[in-house]
Amino acid sequence: MLGGEMKTNRRQFLQAGTAAGTFGFLAKVPLVTAAETRLDPGFVQFRPEIEPLVRLLEDTPRGQLLEEVAGKIKTGTSYREILGALLLAGVRNIQPRPVGFKFHAVLVVNSAHLASRNSPDTDRWLPIFWALDYFKSSQARDVKEGNWTMAPVEERLVPGAVEAPAMFAAAMDRWDEAKADAAVAGLARTAGAQELFEIFARYGARDFRDIGHKAIYVANSWRTLHNIGWRHAEPVLRSLAYALLEHHGRNPADHEFEADLPGRMNAGLLKEIRKGWQDGEAKPEATTELLATCRAGTWEDASRKVVELLNKGVAPQSLWDAVFEHAAELLMRKPGIVSLHACTTTNALHYAYRQCYNDETRRYLLLQNAAFLTMFRTSGGVTDGVAIDRFAPADGRPEVDEIFAAVSKNRMRAARQALAFLERADDPKPFIDAAQRLIYLKGTDSHDYKFSSAVLEDYHHLSPRLRNRFLAASTFWLEGSGKPDSPLVARTRAALA
Repeated sequence: MLGGEMKTNRRQFLQAGTAAGTFGFLAKVPLVTAAETRLDPGFVQFRPEIEPLVRLLEDTPRGQLLEEVAGKIKTGTSYREILGALLLAGVRNIQPRPVGFKFHAVLVVNSAHLASRNSPDTDRWLPIFWALDYFKSSQARDVKEGNWTMAPVEERLVPGAVEAPAMFAAAMDRWDEAKADAAVAGLARTAGAQELFEIFARYGARDFRDIGHKAIYVANSWRTLHNIGWRHAEPVLRSLAYALLEHHGRNPADHEFEADLPGRMNAGLLKEIRKGWQDGEAKPEATTELLATCRAGTWEDASRKVVELLNKGVAPQSLWDAVFEHAAELLMRKPGIVSLHACTTTNALHYAYRQCYNDETRRYLLLQNAAFLTMFRTSGGVTDGVAIDRFAPADGRPEVDEIFAAVSKNRMRAARQALAFLERADDPKPFIDAAQRLIYLKGTDSHDYKFSSAVLEDYHHLSPRLRNRFLAASTFWLEGSGKPDSPLVARTRAALA
């Protein structure tokens, strides 16, 4: 059973915990009064089976939450229930604007889940408990910044199944928050998951505001909903629509802001791509050509180069190879938040590309990703530096322990050692396993989880000849073994002992 749930009842658990002196705090949990169970009509309410657990996460002080959740797990609460409550608590309590910063408590839920899924049984709860603590930190920050809470939808404005798609599209195109909120509630109640994803994938990729977090929220919310159940979709999609409409100042529908220009051009440019574009020949020289354009060209240059190469019969995989390479190279050249988001945004857009069936949307996502990378390059101030396709492996036969020791001291050396190891290894699994474990032992920031989950997934989506260099480049953000363990590790293990 995922997460190592125990089938003891509450009385047995309390008796055993008190006798052992480990979980005595559970005997002090106060009874819940009838008044406390009444829900505030001023904020959105969730389904009755999940609402009490969400409220536990919301109302428990940060210093007690991990122990409280451990108690729930011991008495039968499932991993999926904890994951669902974590997402919904963030959606209700943390304003998704800007799409990032404190809202990473929501954005990181899927990344923590992926880390948990790939962990050994003994460590599987560590990423989720880290995310629980991070939620409380973000919740406190939201309170200081105005205490935003999602309100109930205006039911009188919610359209039916026939009107909802057109109303939502019109509202999103006009950046109309009130109409979009009502329309998305109607969509959530009547449309299928795939239909909804096609719509949101396009809007998540239409503009460059929030350094890619809009596309990231689309991908990560969808993936988490697949795990917790689509019955919880409505509040998540309302939060998502509100996030996608984030902008400052004048209405983008009436102006030509730089963040919107690639999307508007590519909506027309995609029509120039030949029919049958998904059938093509893998050409390494085309990967090199697009990579060169991304390194030095404008967003328009990058988009037009994609169209040119597709129309020459190049397979899309060769172009995605260049996109993945350039994102990783930006991080190597100038490690930082902007270049990191080039990687996580590429992961999100490629996920959407793989999940969409609409041919036009898939072309749009590829064009937008290429364009966005040049904008990450310029906004991040990334200039010349190491070339991901040319840096040399280290001499000798470095082992995994040596590589991650070097990560804490010299990341370029670690990358060269990683490349040497991967080129001689039959299987990258020892490197990947060590990288994942160090994240949830040492990681203290949401980006540690977001980046590692993205890059270790994307490794499998590059052409085999490029995978080792891509994975070696990840050492520019992965955790090193020289960093102290997160204090939450010991606290989580004590709570679950």
